[in-house]
Amino acid sequence: MSVRALILALSLTALAGCAHQAAPVADLPNLGVVKTQLVAYHDSGAYDRDLARVAGEAGAWITARAATLPAGSHPALVLDIDETSLSNWPQLKINDFGYIKAGGCDLDRGPCAVPAWEIMGRAAVIAPTLELYRQARAAGVAVFFITGRPEEEREATARNLVAAGYEGWAGLVLRAPGAPSSAADYKAAERARIEVQGYTIIANMGDQDSDLAGGHAERTFKLANPYYFIP
Repeated sequence: MSVRALILALSLTALAGCAHQAAPVADLPNLGVVKTQLVAYHDSGAYDRDLARVAGEAGAWITARAATLPAGSHPALVLDIDETSLSNWPQLKINDFGYIKAGGCDLDRGPCAVPAWEIMGRAAVIAPTLELYRQARAAGVAVFFITGRPEEEREATARNLVAAGYEGWAGLVLRAPGAPSSAADYKAAERARIEVQGYTIIANMGDQDSDLAGGHAERTFKLANPYYFIP
């Protein structure tokens, strides 16, 4: 074989080897598998146990901290609503964890638009949070709700909270037109307003990191929520 032929043969072999090299595959979970795991996590009771554990830790802190405050203090607890105080599970499941922005709500066949669902006022109570709520109020701690729901849903949201067992809260804050688009910025600013009223926020509990970011609380408590993310 001539030198030229040998070089050509080696070049063809190298090219063939390159052509058969598989591109790296991203090590990502399959979306269908993940959704199945989310339903199993909820239905197995593990989700409820995780909620109860965190709410229990918050309750222990609130009871202990409230007892150390001087007379005349105004301790407060701040709670998020969705997936913290109320559960939207029927809407999440019928939508296959998608976010439907507009339209009606068909809980039998879907879809169920989020605004329509919230206006219905049928979200179920998250029992460990209701227990924490009652524990806080018994300890003389004022409770404020801060939610990303829009102001026009105030009546439906208040009605749902009362139906779920929450009564006698100190404040219910909904997102007003012109509020910061970032949930973290919006909620931190609202907590600052509560402090201006003379309250000391001893605990803040929510299911999103953005519920808790930005300070204005002595301690924060993060509930599990693998179902959606709000920045």
